[in-house]
Amino acid sequence: MGPLDAAWHLLNFFAPALGVGLATTAMARLVWRRELRGASFWRLAGWACAACAVGLVAALIVFGRDGKMAGYGLMLATGSLGLWWAGLRGARS
Repeated sequence: MGPLDAAWHLLNFFAPALGVGLATTAMARLVWRRELRGASFWRLAGWACAACAVGLVAALIVFGRDGKMAGYGLMLATGSLGLWWAGLRGARS
């Protein structure tokens, strides 16, 4: 595999983390408008995307391969945890 193929593989591996991170951030900003008023969209998206990427890498290590539904579930759980950590941790109900 050449360097260009390796780069495409890495980009395609992390693409779901980017998409899920951005989508969950947008949905969280709609649902918790008041609680997330002080948090920047891009700061929340950065935390969510990074947490999703960590979840994908952890799933790859645990399961030994990419593309398992449990891995995507782990990605979603870690992304949600990242959003909570960045924006909702100190919010009052």
